[in-house]
Amino acid sequence: MTSVWSNLGTLEVNGIRLGYREAGEPGGAPAVLLHGTGSWAGTWDRFAPVLIARGHRVIAVDLRGHADSARTGDYRLDTLRDDLLGLVQTLGLRDVLAVGHSVGGYAALAAAQHSPDRFAGLVLEDLAAPPRRGPHRLLNVAGRVLTARPDHELAVKASIFLQLSRPDPAWWARLREVRQPALVLSGGRTSCIPPRRLAGVAAALPDARLATIPVGHRVHSLAPEAFATEVTTFLTESAHRDGGHAPTECSRQPRSGATGAGVRGIGRISCWRSTTATARPPR
Repeated sequence: MTSVWSNLGTLEVNGIRLGYREAGEPGGAPAVLLHGTGSWAGTWDRFAPVLIARGHRVIAVDLRGHADSARTGDYRLDTLRDDLLGLVQTLGLRDVLAVGHSVGGYAALAAAQHSPDRFAGLVLEDLAAPPRRGPHRLLNVAGRVLTARPDHELAVKASIFLQLSRPDPAWWARLREVRQPALVLSGGRTSCIPPRRLAGVAAALPDARLATIPVGHRVHSLAPEAFATEVTTFLTESAHRDGGHAPTECSRQPRSGATGAGVRGIGRISCWRSTTATARPPR
């Protein structure tokens, strides 16, 4: 199978090595793709061509501690944000579309809040949003179990899970400061991220659309066609709104037929709310 990526390499960011892969027109609008805990940049292989076809320069990154990126002793959520900011600065990117799954979405959102002039839009797929109050018991228990096992990959997961299990009222309060239009995608009731929590995120963001594809946490993998449709619809509608054609109503649009790998009849619930390197060969 021919690789979709034209370049695979590494960058030094914040004193550590980050693996990345790139494709599309060098002068195209940049889109940075961020995977979730325990995954890698290759998880976006099927989705990247969708953005390339729209003229984007697509860059997928391995988070620190994953795949081709360096293993470190520091997996604080702030360092994931800073790694993304460092990569954007190193590559000289502006007006970035940041697409993040789970903790990758957390990092994308935090980076956009920190440096709003660098980011033009956000796609937050089953965002790893912390609870408003009281620890998320499943994440807390999972984190403690993983911590007890001497394995690097599990240790990375444990560190991230434990941080995300702690309530963070300040994180919720800062959502109202986000400037970019955002698509918040939920995996529905079978996901480890409660749909009600993501609905709360979308309601708190000044300019957000909420969509549900009920296949579980890994939406882009389990329903790639439905995921791609939601993202392209969001990008198209965002462009129209910038031109003065803003949708103003929520809608529920049933979808029939094949909408993903092995998934049929996925319903789509959407709502707008708005107030205004060194290259290396593939392994």
